[in-house]
Amino acid sequence: MWSDSEAGYDGKHYQLGRTLNSPQSLSRPHPPIMIGGGGEKKTLRLVAKYAQACNLFPGPELAHKLQVLREHCEREGTDFDAIEKTSMYTFDGDVKATIEHLEKLHGLGIQTAIGRVPTNLDLDKLKIIGREIVPAANDLV
Repeated sequence: MWSDSEAGYDGKHYQLGRTLNSPQSLSRPHPPIMIGGGGEKKTLRLVAKYAQACNLFPGPELAHKLQVLREHCEREGTDFDAIEKTSMYTFDGDVKATIEHLEKLHGLGIQTAIGRVPTNLDLDKLKIIGREIVPAANDLV
């Protein structure tokens, strides 16, 4: 569906009379693929083989998971540095702890932090993120 052809498709699980994807994706040959998870045998191998980005859990195993991904990239012939590494963080209101956490993620090679506020209706926390966390994170780049 990401090609210029609208020819039919007869696969194991799906059959399509016409493979029309309208509008077409803006990036070619396809939109960037992100795979999330930290499974060392399958998930990270699939990241190395197919993905342009991955989302990893921010726990104590993160450095190890990145090393496993690096090894899979070497075996697949993929440029490890070309894969965008992302991770989550939770903002509970502690600005200093959050900035320290983001610095640690950055130091491990995480390029994008995806933030979460436990109660997304808490506008005060969202304002603090915009006013204090985002500028501090921008200084890490």
